[in-house]
Amino acid sequence: MSGFPGSPRLLKAGLVLLDASTLTQIKVIAMQYNPDTLTRSLQSQGVGPDSGDRLETLRLKGPPIESIKFEAEIDATDQLEFPEKNPDVVANGIGPQLAALEMMLYPTTNQLQASNGLSSAGTLEIAPIEAPLTVFVYGQNRVAPVRLTEFGITEEAFDPQLNPIRAKLSISLRVLSINDFTFAHPGAGLYMAYQRQKELLAGRVPSAALNALGIRSIP
Repeated sequence: MSGFPGSPRLLKAGLVLLDASTLTQIKVIAMQYNPDTLTRSLQSQGVGPDSGDRLETLRLKGPPIESIKFEAEIDATDQLEFPEKNPDVVANGIGPQLAALEMMLYPTTNQLQASNGLSSAGTLEIAPIEAPLTVFVYGQNRVAPVRLTEFGITEEAFDPQLNPIRAKLSISLRVLSINDFTFAHPGAGLYMAYQRQKELLAGRVPSAALNALGIRSIP
């Protein structure tokens, strides 16, 4: 980034882990390099003609299922040129950064031990372990609660201790909508703010005239 006074500040894409009950911040994971591309898909949740009721054709059961996919890179090569300033990178390479992302898919060892303790005590019904609430941030207009659904890692270079020092990541997320929460859940408020921002952006696009489509009216 340029050091000139008028240079814009480069924002980082990233993931924020929050306590699911209180929205207390647990960890912020910023991408070293922003993804070059972002692939999004939206699957409609309409009632549809398959319901057999033609009166329901235009009805929506809820927001679409939105999936987000992107690739990212982590590279410690530059940091290794200055080992005295980056002792953790010298000792572990990019292992800590990879582990921080991987742990989004793991229950903690404390949670596993607590669950085992309940099982050993004869508890009849043990609730699944709750993970932190993950929020994907890609600029101010896109802040969405998500679930990490797939995480691929290709390690491409290693130091003499076989610590990875360069890797490519393939990350797949699913946006958690109001259908995935109760309205009282803090995650529901995050989703509603995300959708409301979409509505505001959509409202900034004026409607085109029908003659732009080559017609004068809809019969």
